[in-house]
Amino acid sequence: MKEKQAVPAFAALAQETRLGIVRRLVREGPDGLPAGKLADAAGVSPSNLSFHLKELEGARLIASRREARSIIYSADYEGLRDLIGFLMKDCCGGRPEICAPVLADPCCVPVKPKKRIHA
Repeated sequence: MKEKQAVPAFAALAQETRLGIVRRLVREGPDGLPAGKLADAAGVSPSNLSFHLKELEGARLIASRREARSIIYSADYEGLRDLIGFLMKDCCGGRPEICAPVLADPCCVPVKPKKRIHA
């Protein structure tokens, strides 16, 4: 990631509602949340949520997909990794051992995908 892409991502996260949305979607995992549930969780109206989601999606911090009549939002883990990588790229004044624990420690344990029952 270049600085030109990092600046809008940091700007998008520099707002309390948007930061909360990203953190919530990271916790939800790849399944994400439908827009209505996300609006309830964020405590904002659907129109207000739409404004925030547009900013986050444009910054590559979240992604959306259509499932039937719903739009499901989830964290864009690749975009988030790129942003974290941007911060850590020139780490520690030539002393990579300082950053190694941060880069080596996974933030979560992988889980098996949910089995879907098809009727």
